[in-house]
Amino acid sequence: MRSEAEGAVPEEEEAVSSDQDSPGKDDSSGKQPPGKDERKKKQGSFWKELPILVGVALVLALVIKAFAVQAFYIPSGSMENTLQIGDRVLVNKIVYHTRDIKRGDIVVFNGLDSWDPEVQVEEPGNPVSKVLRAIGGAFGVAPNEKDYIKRVIGIPGDKVKCCDAKGRVTVNGTPLDEKSYLFTDPATGEPNKPSNDPFEVTVKPGQLWVMGDHRELSYDSRSHRGDPGGGAVPVSRVIGRAFFVVWPLNRIDNLPIPDTYEQPALNAAAAVLPATPIALGLVGAVPIIYLRRRLRRRP
Repeated sequence: MRSEAEGAVPEEEEAVSSDQDSPGKDDSSGKQPPGKDERKKKQGSFWKELPILVGVALVLALVIKAFAVQAFYIPSGSMENTLQIGDRVLVNKIVYHTRDIKRGDIVVFNGLDSWDPEVQVEEPGNPVSKVLRAIGGAFGVAPNEKDYIKRVIGIPGDKVKCCDAKGRVTVNGTPLDEKSYLFTDPATGEPNKPSNDPFEVTVKPGQLWVMGDHRELSYDSRSHRGDPGGGAVPVSRVIGRAFFVVWPLNRIDNLPIPDTYEQPALNAAAAVLPATPIALGLVGAVPIIYLRRRLRRRP
């Protein structure tokens, strides 16, 4: 049964309208029903307005992409099983204007001039392909070789080390339980080791230590330790936080911070680091103040 909104009308009104719409009769206003010419004009105006509507939609999409949310294409398996090749993720570009980057966040950052591309993307050979490639990159349906996606393991001031006696990555001496997101070998059912190569770093101010979830495949901070930044990524290069897998449909899901990064010990250990210089400054200031007071008391 159709509703009135779908075009059905009560029987009495239908009878009246059928009389009014019969050929050769005027309606109550004395006007003839619209003819073929008028209908053609309306259809023509629609097709004229369509390009304007499409143009406005594209402009709005680009504004949203530039300032709020952007889609990104996943070109490699470095974040498996969390993200698969061909996934499209939505990236929040506003969130880090309201809060700091957290451990466990999955971030997209620009690695141009600091990291070599993980995936070499062939340059299009003709102008049309270049335009289509640029549009696809803007809307997250084509790969972009200068942007990377990794998980934040260490934030400024953190001491990140691998591995402890049980083979775990530690942050400020606190071990991380990474089994929930590390790549799992489908043949053996075993997750990747947190790292095949040992390392120990202290993350400098304004930098991040990032790693992929597929540790045996990911070319991440561990592999860039010989670079000027020591493998760390500048916070200023972060584009935003990946928070949702939007494509393909069977993989739609959110991307929360794993529970292991919510351990109070992580933040408690990090909180001591900024306080240390202040404490040293206070200790050094005591004898200076004492000497100044002694000098003032002298005649």
